[in-house]
Amino acid sequence: MIKVILTICYILLAPLIGGLLDGLDRKISARMQRRVGPPLLQPFYDVSKLLRKKPTAVANSQNFLLISYMVLMILTGAFFFAGTDLLMCFFVMSTAATFLYFAGVVTSSPYASIGAQRELLAMMVYEPAVLFSCVGFYLATGSFNVSEIAMSNKSAIIYLPGFFVAFVFILTIKMRKSPFDLATSHHPNQEIVKGITTDIGTRNLAIFTITEWYENVFLMAVVGLFIANKNLISIIGAVIVILLVYFLEILIDNTSARVKWQTMLKTTWIVTILFAGVNLIILMIVK
Repeated sequence: MIKVILTICYILLAPLIGGLLDGLDRKISARMQRRVGPPLLQPFYDVSKLLRKKPTAVANSQNFLLISYMVLMILTGAFFFAGTDLLMCFFVMSTAATFLYFAGVVTSSPYASIGAQRELLAMMVYEPAVLFSCVGFYLATGSFNVSEIAMSNKSAIIYLPGFFVAFVFILTIKMRKSPFDLATSHHPNQEIVKGITTDIGTRNLAIFTITEWYENVFLMAVVGLFIANKNLISIIGAVIVILLVYFLEILIDNTSARVKWQTMLKTTWIVTILFAGVNLIILMIVK
């Protein structure tokens, strides 16, 4: 019954939490740049305005692809909070990202196509760290099931500090933050056009934004999974760690300039191998 309640809460509340986190991101970023910044609820105002506009699409199939992207992302989080297989959650998330890629290339726009190619490259870069994390959870707890991992006697991060560092590192790519916001940028001063979202407008852009909110809540939940255990007090610790990680991503975003894809590839794989790889070897020896 608890799993059902958590799943329903994710489906209904994730856009609200994701939108508030987005508004908090804008507010903190503005303060870092010595600006007042928009209201906390500005992301909701933006999405509401986009939904009221007349629907436009460069290609008819773009609507279907973006809706599929959204549905699969919702399923990813629903499976996670239902306590199912973590590997399946990440597999569905990767499938959702593939639909986003097709939504970019289907427009035949050179800017959107370049952004889509960068999105596909980003998937190749962060997938090893994601798979490493799943293997780490299994070795630490003996299960891939989210519910069993969350109900372990000890927090998984005790055994997986390197995996945690690698996962937090790739969050910068997943959340499209500088210096790894190659596919599309949230900052207008970063590029003239918007990468993969160049030809995604009005309601489709609203769908893309809401889906990002769902994805960010799911990713933060995975961060919390490193901390959670059967002790209810650990939930408070997980929330604190989630907020600290989110602030860290905002800080990195506002203090870094975009790098080339070669740098992103080398840096991410080095961090993944150095932290997650070494942690995996140690864990296999200890276990």
